[in-house]
Amino acid sequence: MPWIRIVSPAAATGYLKRQYEAAVKRAGRVWGIVSAMSPNPKALKTSMDLYRALMHGDSPLSRGRRELLAVVVSAENHCLY
Repeated sequence: MPWIRIVSPAAATGYLKRQYEAAVKRAGRVWGIVSAMSPNPKALKTSMDLYRALMHGDSPLSRGRRELLAVVVSAENHCLY
């Protein structure tokens, strides 16, 4: 089983701490998918920027359809989060 040494929100400092604070503001907490990227805070920010662009940016698909697609893909990939 792969192991990622994550940085907890309590131990985060600097740039990572700011990214965690943004996550809490956005989602109410730091979810596992966010903390899994803690070893590379710049990649974390880039990933969150991409997510926001895909899910909240201009699109011919409604927000609901985008969410539905995300759920279907997660289910097909057997994601548990």
